[in-house]
Amino acid sequence: MRLLSWNINGLRSSHKSGFLDWLYNDSPDVLALQEVKAEAEDLPDDLRTPRGYHSFFFAARIKKGYSGVALYTKEEPKDIRYGFGIKKFDEEGRVLTARFKEFTLVNAYFPNSSREGKLKYKLDFDDAFLDYIETLQKKGERIVFCGDMNVAHEDIDIARPKENEGNAGFTVGERAWIDEVVAHGYIDTFRYFHPAKRDAYSWWDLKSRARDRNVGWRIDYIFITPDLLKHLKSASILSHVMSSDHCPVGIELDFKK
Repeated sequence: MRLLSWNINGLRSSHKSGFLDWLYNDSPDVLALQEVKAEAEDLPDDLRTPRGYHSFFFAARIKKGYSGVALYTKEEPKDIRYGFGIKKFDEEGRVLTARFKEFTLVNAYFPNSSREGKLKYKLDFDDAFLDYIETLQKKGERIVFCGDMNVAHEDIDIARPKENEGNAGFTVGERAWIDEVVAHGYIDTFRYFHPAKRDAYSWWDLKSRARDRNVGWRIDYIFITPDLLKHLKSASILSHVMSSDHCPVGIELDFKK
């Protein structure tokens, strides 16, 4: 099973840039999207129900064209959960959970701490999210969680660490949360296969044309619980895929064993 996660930065705008051509050509088994910026009913039919996929959307309720997550999957999930039970986060359309036979997928769009007064909000979300996935794990569920987490973990995950030290997405508190996630046993799938790889990023600033120079940040992740490690075959960053300021990140899981 091949699973991709992508902050699409506006599904309707990406549609105009050939999103569906890419989807059908790449053909992931599961595609988790963040920052969809649309209600399902506002999408054209071919985006709302791409052929060969089940689709699920969780849009922000506080305002249109903001945030939102979605899921396209070839296999129909056994269960879908919209949000994680905390109103101030759920009204922003940030978490979508799908339970499959082999694992539970949690697709999340984490707040960006760069907006005024948002750092505490982001850290509160981080803590609540960890509590949520820990609750799922304690119920015996094997967890894959993915999405735009809006933080670069280590110096290796950002092109210019010294210049960005303390800036939004690279604050001590945000980075320490990833440390806590790892301390709880969750595995950063990309770093599992590529522990020392540099210049591997998933987001670039569009205004400065940073992608042309690969001056980027790795802020999109896929984590798994240790009980899925024996099924993990690969992890990748699809930096060649355009139409957003982010690129997809992916893993391959094999449940035939």
